[in-house]
Amino acid sequence: MSVAELKERHAAATETVNNLKERLRQRRQQLLDTDVAGYARSQEKSPVTFGPTDLVCCRTLQGHTGKVYSLDWTPERNRIVSASQDGRLIVWNALTSQKTHAIKVPCAWVMTCAFSPMGQSVACGGLDSMCSIFNLNSPTDKDGNLPVSKTLSGHKGYVSCCQYVPDEDIHIITSSGDQTCVLWDITTGLRTSVFGGEFQAGHTADVLSVSINGSSSRMFVSGSCDMTARLWDTRVASRAVRTFHGHEGDVNTVKFFPDGNRFGTGSDDGTCRLFDIRTGHQLQVYYQQHSDNEVPLVTSIAFSISGRLLFAGYSNGDCYVWDTLLAKVVLNLGSLQNSHEGRISCLGLSADGSALCTGSWDTNLKIWAFGGHRSVI
Repeated sequence: MSVAELKERHAAATETVNNLKERLRQRRQQLLDTDVAGYARSQEKSPVTFGPTDLVCCRTLQGHTGKVYSLDWTPERNRIVSASQDGRLIVWNALTSQKTHAIKVPCAWVMTCAFSPMGQSVACGGLDSMCSIFNLNSPTDKDGNLPVSKTLSGHKGYVSCCQYVPDEDIHIITSSGDQTCVLWDITTGLRTSVFGGEFQAGHTADVLSVSINGSSSRMFVSGSCDMTARLWDTRVASRAVRTFHGHEGDVNTVKFFPDGNRFGTGSDDGTCRLFDIRTGHQLQVYYQQHSDNEVPLVTSIAFSISGRLLFAGYSNGDCYVWDTLLAKVVLNLGSLQNSHEGRISCLGLSADGSALCTGSWDTNLKIWAFGGHRSVI
């Protein structure tokens, strides 16, 4: 068979695949006869109401000299780790605002950080294509720096996100610009499983975010520049369990819903979306119309303990609090006093749900606490 004939057959096959994709998209649209908000309105559900004092900025964490890119809470002790373009990780006491550790990282272009479930170590990754682990109990070197206790090397692109497997300090999942996710054994420093890459069922562009299911830690979801989110089972690395379509831009962030049956996404298309992992269907789109033509990108999301609230950070400095049931914005932290002066790059909720921490390109982190009569939602 000649090269010309091969090219012709390839073009025909590509056209067939694209036609099938379009038919699938149209079929999905037909099945979406309603969404969560439509059903909630039909049941006359009452919206969540928020006053200006119900969620207030109680602390500003100052210490970074570069843009803050990532943060994570420890499951206990009210500590936060943050990563910045200044080439440092800082571990904070969220109650006192004091710094307990300032860690110089191997690569200044750090993009992600994570606290271990036991709170004994932190991980980070970035443009060096490696995930570095630091034991917070290790002695510092002669220059006062905390040494790297383990380096996880194997990705062929930048490390965009890392998350420890819940309830253990020995496994971590990373996502990368090489289109893969990897499950690592920290003890040995070796890859346990690789998700995607050469497999057709994997992502076809940079993977930007991962979220592990808190109800079943063998399941995790990933978001990518290919405009999809994919559900994976760590026992079956060869192909994704499901692929979720709907976004029209890079999927920058993914986060599991508290019950583990759903997950949220945030994208460059300016929307957050809620998907069901059992049916594969999109349940809701969260989008706020803007007066100008500029559509701010969604950079990071988090759910409240009950799942009734969705916190979403945006590139224009807004941080919306969404009522997930009625798809309405109940509060914009960006419009409150003491709000950030730059892009919201990351955010996260404390383990008990009583406080939200936001990180920004203005080099600061802010802790927002429920005030007044408002209890944890």
